[in-house]
Amino acid sequence: MAQIHVAHLRKYYQVHEKEPGLLGSLRAFFARKYRTVKAVDDISFEIEAGEIVGFLGPNGAGKTTTLKVLAGLLYPTSGEVRVLGFEPFKREYAYLRQFTLVMGQKQQLMWDLPPIETFLVNQAIYEIPETEFRATLRELDELLELGPLLKKQVRKLSLGERMKCELAAALLHRPKILFLDEPTIGLDVTMQARIREFIAEYNRRHGATVLLTSHYMADVTALCERIIVIDKGKLLYDGDFRALIERVAPYKIVRLRFEQSIAADRLQAFGTVEESDGFTATLRVPRAQATEIAMRLLAELQPDDITFEDPPVEDIIRAVFAGAVPAEALNAAAVPASEAAATPP
Repeated sequence: MAQIHVAHLRKYYQVHEKEPGLLGSLRAFFARKYRTVKAVDDISFEIEAGEIVGFLGPNGAGKTTTLKVLAGLLYPTSGEVRVLGFEPFKREYAYLRQFTLVMGQKQQLMWDLPPIETFLVNQAIYEIPETEFRATLRELDELLELGPLLKKQVRKLSLGERMKCELAAALLHRPKILFLDEPTIGLDVTMQARIREFIAEYNRRHGATVLLTSHYMADVTALCERIIVIDKGKLLYDGDFRALIERVAPYKIVRLRFEQSIAADRLQAFGTVEESDGFTATLRVPRAQATEIAMRLLAELQPDDITFEDPPVEDIIRAVFAGAVPAEALNAAAVPASEAAATPP
């Protein structure tokens, strides 16, 4: 049975709208106008145990609202939601002990106290036995290098140090489900990589199921084989990440460097020339012909260096958000991650 089951989930809000000025205030006092906002509009998906799934969408797409429904912080307007067999909005204690919600723009650490104080509070809340608490803290210290931070006031920690402590505080009770909402937001590239490594290692050690939202495609590329894409509350895509890239962008980017100048018109026989200054060039070539074209380039032009790359993931996801990808292409790419993993590249 899937650990996360979402069927036809809807979450609507009634938002008050008021015209500007005194006259608008008077009208709103006697006849208030409301607009229905469909934050989440009929989405369905299932996530199996141990999966790390990227949950993507532009700002206002409904990602955080969905996570809050899954965490039991919001009551759904309609639809069926089950996590570990529980209905989250019932807030049963047995369920609350088995998941965690980490939001990169919120914090649970007590600002004027060291992180260890928050850890001890969480130990009491989750009723974690002392031996288990110490063992988990040692493991998290090993993975996140917490030692120098535990007794330092939270307000004196850097953003990256605080996020490490936030993750540790959220994982002391060893949850089976991790809802991570922008866990690397605002961090430098080194700390982003460190947090990604930690999430992957925690998943490997404990088989935790992870639903991750992030605007940093490096997070998704490094951690997720499967992605779910929503926009304006509606599901756009649910399937294998690699399959989406190959379907939406059936081409490769070729970067070339030459010792002697090569005219751009000579490159046009190999693919679409995107950039060329004589000594360096960038081509776009059909994905299916990449190997053949590479052999021809090496034989005929003898470049000093040749590199093949996939197109930027950001461009592909942006095209999906913008509706530039036909529904048929998305449906064709939306194969189960397990099937896609079995398919040769």
